[in-house]
Amino acid sequence: QVQLVESGGGLVQPGGSLTLSCAASKTIFSNYAMAWYRQAPGKQRNLVARITTSSSTNYADSVKDRCTISRDNGKNTVSLQMNSLSPEDTAVYYCNAAYGAYNYWGQGTQVTVSS
Repeated sequence: QVQLVESGGGLVQPGGSLTLSCAASKTIFSNYAMAWYRQAPGKQRNLVARITTSSSTNYADSVKDRCTISRDNGKNTVSLQMNSLSPEDTAVYYCNAAYGAYNYWGQGTQVTVSS
C-alpha cells in the first residue's frame, strides 16, 4: 500500500504560479511512475503530467510549456510546477503512483484560479 499526500494547492490569480507537491510513503518510490491528474467540477479526471522511473516526462497539450513535473527519489516526492495559470486550470489535482498492476491515488488538493 502506498500513501500519497498532496500539498500546495490554493487560490491563485490568473497568470500566477503554483507548485504542487506529493509525498509518498513507499520506500521503493523509485519503482513507481508518478503522475498528476486533475478533475474539474462535472468533468472527468484527466492526466496533467507524468514522469517515469527514468524521469521521462509527458504532458497534456493544455499544460505543455506551462508545467514541469519532477521527482526526488531520495525524498519520495513528486512536484508539479505550474505557470501562467488561468481559470481553466481550476480543478482538484490528484497525485498518482503506478507500478505494474498497482495504482494509488492521493486525496487531492484544490487549485482555484480566480481574481
